[in-house]
Amino acid sequence: MGRPPLTERRKAATRLEIAETAVRLFAEQGVAATSADEIAAASGVSTRTLWRYFATKESCVRPLLSVGVDSLAAAFRDAPPDRPLAEVFAAVQMGEMEAYRERDGEPVLTLVRLTRTEPGLRAVWLQTHLEAEPVLAAALAHRAGEDPEALRPRVAAAVINVALRVAVEDFAWKPAAPGRTMEAVTREAVRIAAEGL
Repeated sequence: MGRPPLTERRKAATRLEIAETAVRLFAEQGVAATSADEIAAASGVSTRTLWRYFATKESCVRPLLSVGVDSLAAAFRDAPPDRPLAEVFAAVQMGEMEAYRERDGEPVLTLVRLTRTEPGLRAVWLQTHLEAEPVLAAALAHRAGEDPEALRPRVAAAVINVALRVAVEDFAWKPAAPGRTMEAVTREAVRIAAEGL
């Protein structure tokens, strides 16, 4: 466990930088008009390096979308079973929102806005959420002492995952209102999901 090796941290930082650059170029020029060569050059890496990290130019944005899944799963897995999930989620959310504020969160919002009009980015966005579900289900199952393939942790993971996706979309797609924060919208979405269950 512990911190990943320096080379892994460098790779993660490089992937994140490429993702932010790709979003900026996609927003300025559109996805169709942006080439992988342009993304690589603007990121300060070779096109070959870019292709080592990502299968398509659209998938370059994935690091921005999947950044919080591991920390949420770890919190669910490590929390005492008697601690309500809402409390666990709130604690994780405070840490994630702090990290979001420390780094510029605008590329994520720009990317989520682009998913409305760019089918390739929408596919990456939805695929990232689809891949998050088994990770969350495994964490929830571990916490409850259940099989990760059991229906309960899979449904719970899907509900949490969709609530988070809809919350981020709602915050990104609607005009900003005074006092409206992503943290508040996310908390409200999770509360609504919990009521539904």
